[in-house]
Amino acid sequence: MASKTASRDIITLRGSAAIVSEFFGYAANSILYNRGVYPEESFVKVKKYGLPMLLTQDEGVKSFIANLTAQLSEWLESGKLQRIVLVIMSKSTNEVLERWNFSIETNSEVVETGVSKEKSDKEIMREIQAIMRQIASSITYLPCLDETCKNKNHFTHQWYYLFTNFSFFFLNYSDFFCFVLGVFDVLAYTDKDVAVPFTWIESDPKLIANPQMVKLHSFDTKIHKVNTLVSYKNDEWDEQ
Repeated sequence: MASKTASRDIITLRGSAAIVSEFFGYAANSILYNRGVYPEESFVKVKKYGLPMLLTQDEGVKSFIANLTAQLSEWLESGKLQRIVLVIMSKSTNEVLERWNFSIETNSEVVETGVSKEKSDKEIMREIQAIMRQIASSITYLPCLDETCKNKNHFTHQWYYLFTNFSFFFLNYSDFFCFVLGVFDVLAYTDKDVAVPFTWIESDPKLIANPQMVKLHSFDTKIHKVNTLVSYKNDEWDEQ
């Protein structure tokens, strides 16, 4: 009787970078939706990773995420990206409420030699599915974000830099308001020798003092491994 083995797919450095950067785009959309940063009606449902996913239809946010993922893909391919953090803050106080941390381990051999790796696309998808399900269920383990604020968001990079195109969009639409629950930043941690795009400026790391933490699932392309952790502000009522 012939034996059966799981099929393996060839993963290149560029292909792995595309998988991880695309994952972050969908993860960011899911976080913004499930944490109520943008109104529910501004999202549409699509199918991705074998799951129903929500994508923003706000043209400014779509452009922002597209530019973000393109830059992340470049850094991932060069092996220079260490971590991405999506930060949700209070609009009224600018206090950091949540930090969605995606740390990245890169196979240095692949970056140096260009060798390919093998892993089933279906296996990678199952690992990503587990993370997306945890993000979608975040309302069950994270405190409610219960303030309303003006829709004015921006994006930052390590040593924490601000992506001015996204800020510029909201300056153009300074009279646009909607009910959202927080503002958000995206922080990118890179190697010190990385070339910093001129559109980025310095920002602080936006840390949370004495945070609660929830470790989520990870996924691995055999070239990039993404570990996920969400930290959030302690609820004072819980501490009493």
